[in-house]
Amino acid sequence: MDITILGIESSCDDTSAAVIRNRVLLSNVIASQAVHQKYGGVIPELASRAHQQNIIPVVDTALKEASITIDKVDAIAFTRGPGLLGSLLVGVSFAKGLSIANNIPLVEVNHLQGHILSHFVDMPDREIPHPDFPFLCLLVSGGHTQIVRVDSPCDMEIIGTTIDDAAGEAFDKCAKVMGLPYPGGPIIDRLAKEGDSKAFKFAKPHVEGEFDYSFSGLKTSFLYTLRDAVKEDPDFVEKNKADLCASLQSTIIEILLDKLIKASKTTGIKDIAIAGGVSANSGLREGILEAGRRRGWRPFLPELKFTTDNAAMIATAGYYRYMRGEISSLDVSPVARLQELQK
Repeated sequence: MDITILGIESSCDDTSAAVIRNRVLLSNVIASQAVHQKYGGVIPELASRAHQQNIIPVVDTALKEASITIDKVDAIAFTRGPGLLGSLLVGVSFAKGLSIANNIPLVEVNHLQGHILSHFVDMPDREIPHPDFPFLCLLVSGGHTQIVRVDSPCDMEIIGTTIDDAAGEAFDKCAKVMGLPYPGGPIIDRLAKEGDSKAFKFAKPHVEGEFDYSFSGLKTSFLYTLRDAVKEDPDFVEKNKADLCASLQSTIIEILLDKLIKASKTTGIKDIAIAGGVSANSGLREGILEAGRRRGWRPFLPELKFTTDNAAMIATAGYYRYMRGEISSLDVSPVARLQELQK
């Protein structure tokens, strides 16, 4: 029997809706918000207002592109958290309204697990290679940096996490210090290709947790390097922008891969995936492939369109939960923090 899932994603600043049938993607519509760029970061109040404007046309377009009507949907999967509370509230409330109006079951999804399960979205014209269980996933974004052991689509364990800042935040904050526009990560990635990754040395963390990360010290080291150099030469950043980007990116990737390699050695797991917004970084993708060649891994890189927030991954995660009979009640509420989601 065919199972059709409508997915809704609104955790940050992208409003997205997608339709899948038996894990095959029929549509994936995303409305991004350009309003935040001039502020150098996401403004929560503006994000939630934009979601309210976008969500009806986005869901309507997703259903039309999939050539189905709402009565053909078996379940509505939605992001419950983590994310910005105001943004999540729009998606959760809309999903509830659709559920009540059309008598369709609700399935709540952990946004981070959705990113991991983006590796299991199949396309209508081709099947994407999937990792075998168990596999390790390096989940890297602006808000989270984790190593997750994935034993099944619904059984995951965080074995390593950042104790302070996320890798994506380090990219964006360091970009801001250099005067680069938001979001800074993609710009650093582009400029890094023109620079010398060994031109500058930045501090690497020493963290107690075996597979844990820290990026606050790196950010401070980067800031102090620029502060001291600009005193000597006010044009230092402009003259060395490509080298600074290359050195910063190389350091972040080394930190990420170091713990991932340790986790693979300790667990004996050779299927290694990456997910999240930072998984679009070309240096990290090359680093994973190179580490895989040296260590006999089977590396899995998400398609670039699935690295950012999207509803295809939410629908896929919802599909697995629906098949397990995990239906949410109508009194479900959004949660901003991962810790609350795990209670």
